Amino acid sequence: MLLEKKTTNRNLRAQLAVILLVAVLILPATVRADGVTEWNESATTAAVAAAVTGPRHTRVFAMTHAAIHDALNAIDRRYKPYALDLQADPNASPEAAVAAAAHDVLVHEIPTQQAFFDAKYAASLASIPDGAPKTNGIAIGQAAAASIIALRSADGSTAPMPYTPGTGLGVWQPTPPAFLAANVPGWGNVTPFTLRSGSQFRPRPPAFFDLARRKYAREYNEVKMIGDVNSTTRTAEQSEIARFWYEGSGLGWNRIARIVSTQQGLDLWENARLFGLVNFAMADGFIAGFEAKYFYNFWRPVTAIRVGDTDGNDQTLGDPAWTSFLITPNIPDYPSTHSVLGAAAAEVLARFFDEDDDDFSFDTTSGNPFPGITRSFASFSQAAQENADSRVYAGIHFRTACTDGLEQGRRVGRVAFKRFLKPVRSHDNDDDDDDN
Repeated sequence: MLLEKKTTNRNLRAQLAVILLVAVLILPATVRADGVTEWNESATTAAVAAAVTGPRHTRVFAMTHAAIHDALNAIDRRYKPYALDLQADPNASPEAAVAAAAHDVLVHEIPTQQAFFDAKYAASLASIPDGAPKTNGIAIGQAAAASIIALRSADGSTAPMPYTPGTGLGVWQPTPPAFLAANVPGWGNVTPFTLRSGSQFRPRPPAFFDLARRKYAREYNEVKMIGDVNSTTRTAEQSEIARFWYEGSGLGWNRIARIVSTQQGLDLWENARLFGLVNFAMADGFIAGFEAKYFYNFWRPVTAIRVGDTDGNDQTLGDPAWTSFLITPNIPDYPSTHSVLGAAAAEVLARFFDEDDDDFSFDTTSGNPFPGITRSFASFSQAAQENADSRVYAGIHFRTACTDGLEQGRRVGRVAFKRFLKPVRSHDNDDDDDDN
């Protein structure tokens, strides 16, 4: 009976997907993204234009969607609020609330893009009739924005982050070609959005940290062969995968969320919850990942391979001229935060849509720096795994950094989904031993 029910549900979902696709094809003038997804895309566009990268842009996205979510749920309480627990006029305009909430957070966090946000805001409000609903919607959106801005005002994201690179075997050092200083080394101390602390899910020290072990040699030689800029073992598809996933995680996974949201026909409230949870998980993925990165401070493949003859392992032949296929980011190796964020986002998406691993297909196309590559996936977990694999193909991570990053990310995603923005009628048990 359970199998029959599951099969029936799959068939219904497949039929619904076809209906939605036909609607999009037949009615292109009336089917469009809603305010939540439009502001999400505007936020990611502006972050790129302003060069707000890495951990900082995921914090901005999480704040923006917290405000949007709280504004909508003040008008109609469907899900539990995050920062603003307020009851607004139920006749307030949801669209105006979304626009005001997003605009005010984004202008505060990315002030160099204010003209862009002001123009987007004016266009959003122009489509809403003047009157009390519009005015009240703006007011609750502004209140929600002010609430999250106040909550995050002392979260440590602007605190000094002193750091001195180490020396010696196994220790991170600035990497070629630019040998840049370490990127935001104190980010692991930033207040998380859903975790108790950045160290909550710090991985245990892995066996491959011992440079004399065969496990280290296996991972060393894997990335040395497949991740070399002139590798003869990396396939054309693996090179494509490395390029496809090289884009910042916050940008790529928000794009995936927009795609599947449109496929599923989510409404404003559902989108507000989805994008809130996805971005909470990614923001905390960076905090947790960076806490572990700078706690362990392990060197990158490009450093290790160039001095491989001196590491005390007879199975790791060095190559002083070795260069990774793609440029190595200026942060320690372990864990791979790209893997952490991919797994965190995938965990939220899979739980949100209540889908089995083989039950949710989608296509997505890459952005900068390698735009225009389209890949297809049968599940969110498949995408997360390929995302992690890409870092080995690119020559910028050891394998264990990716596998342990996936596990850390899954745990972060579970906490975000299980404990935040829950339906108001939910009586789910928040306790989960794995989340403690």
